[in-house]
Amino acid sequence: MEMKIETILPYKIAYIRHVGPYGTGNEQTMRKLKIWAASKDLYQDNTIILGIARDNPETTRPENCRYDTCLVVTDSDFTQNEEVASGTVEGGRYLVFKIRHTADAVIKAWQEIFPELAKQGYHFDETRPVLERYAVGMVIDHFCEICVPVR
Repeated sequence: MEMKIETILPYKIAYIRHVGPYGTGNEQTMRKLKIWAASKDLYQDNTIILGIARDNPETTRPENCRYDTCLVVTDSDFTQNEEVASGTVEGGRYLVFKIRHTADAVIKAWQEIFPELAKQGYHFDETRPVLERYAVGMVIDHFCEICVPVR
């Protein structure tokens, strides 16, 4: 698992929210967002998709967990509608972990990230969400990133 520190600029996002247990519902929402983005000609080689788990499954009942599948957009790209909402993701300093884009690698990374954070001397910034970042160019090569906000 590669790791680097990065300052991420704020993102404007179009997103679809899944409410329920994390897992297959998130994958279905990801497919739905990609289809929507392609229909609007917003799914390109430089597209960035974010996955944001809004709730901690250790403290939130599985049926109430929220997961936002987001497309990074510009102001001119998108107007909110019934199908897709809009919002922003706060920028800042993140510890970015590059991992293989497989279910097993993602599960393993989530188990290792927070101990690695402490080992490296970073403190998790709980005021900002962890971002799963899927840049199309990187996904083609079977990689993705988990971006952990740090202070």
